[in-house]
Amino acid sequence: MSDVPMTLRMRRPDDWHLHLRDGPMLDTVVPWSARHFRRAIVMPNLARPVCDARAAAAYRHRILDALARHRARTGIADTFEPLMTVYLTDDTDPRALVDAFRHGTVCAAKLYPAHATTNAAHGVRDVARIMPVLAAMADAGMPLLVHAEATAPSIDVFDREAVFIDQVLVPLVARLPGLKLVVEHITTREGVEFVVSAAATVAATLTPQHLLYNRNAMFQGGLRPHHYCLPVLKREDHRRALRRAATSGNPKFFLGTDSAPHTRQAKESACGCAGIFNAPSALSTYAQVFEEEGALDRLEAFCSLNGPAFYGLAPNAGHVTLVRDGERVPETIDTADGGVLTPFRAGETLDWRVLDDA
Repeated sequence: MSDVPMTLRMRRPDDWHLHLRDGPMLDTVVPWSARHFRRAIVMPNLARPVCDARAAAAYRHRILDALARHRARTGIADTFEPLMTVYLTDDTDPRALVDAFRHGTVCAAKLYPAHATTNAAHGVRDVARIMPVLAAMADAGMPLLVHAEATAPSIDVFDREAVFIDQVLVPLVARLPGLKLVVEHITTREGVEFVVSAAATVAATLTPQHLLYNRNAMFQGGLRPHHYCLPVLKREDHRRALRRAATSGNPKFFLGTDSAPHTRQAKESACGCAGIFNAPSALSTYAQVFEEEGALDRLEAFCSLNGPAFYGLAPNAGHVTLVRDGERVPETIDTADGGVLTPFRAGETLDWRVLDDA
């Protein structure tokens, strides 16, 4: 422990997978991401999905308006850039999608298999139906972000990622080798192996919860709904594979929190919602994982360099400093409309605290 530095300074990181929701929830959660992250790829699976450029532009304005209201209330001038995405459906227009990408309105498109996760009812039922869209994206260099889970009822929930990779992603990259592809929030050894063995056009994000916990955490002392997300936590051998990938220095792996807020009432219910609100503690948790793996010297690349390189963006100019003196995560966070959120690692004192630099 004496060899562990007490402070780490690195370029300000980005979040390459983030859910901000809309309305009062958006007002509540976006400041937490803006505290630590300069940019974020914002997921389009709202209750009314963001399916075209016009909807993406309108959503971006709502995010910026929420940040402006936060600045007016607090005087805190966080600089945060939302990078917008479009939700693919069976009816997505390839030309309109690529035009939105080329004009800079959106930076990527998201593939949700139908019913795979929150607000995915409008997702793609069969990838074969959108091959013209994917071919157009490959030609344009537009990234495809994939929730990689097969959703057939016959497939065990713990096998959904491995089956999707085998049945959909392996054939897809063989058919469209030029397609830029991010496998979002990988959770399995098979996911790691697929990304490592694929071409440089394939990458993956990893969440703090899948690096920190295995599936036992969902059942420790009873059912733990605030550890329930999709894809679900997996076995310990998968967690170890994810940690090796994250800390390996391989530029194909980078930070994506998948922070996904739901009120405590929605989580603690007869049919609890999937999603973990980890924005308040994500960066500190990544630092903990890298410290435990003896890889703090690789934390900046994972958090701040690999993602921009994959997306063809410059690293951020600003910096953050992590101090090893602890920070307590709030037990609850009140939402703007009177609800309550239970954040990831609620009530815990974390090893690392994040400070802002110039």
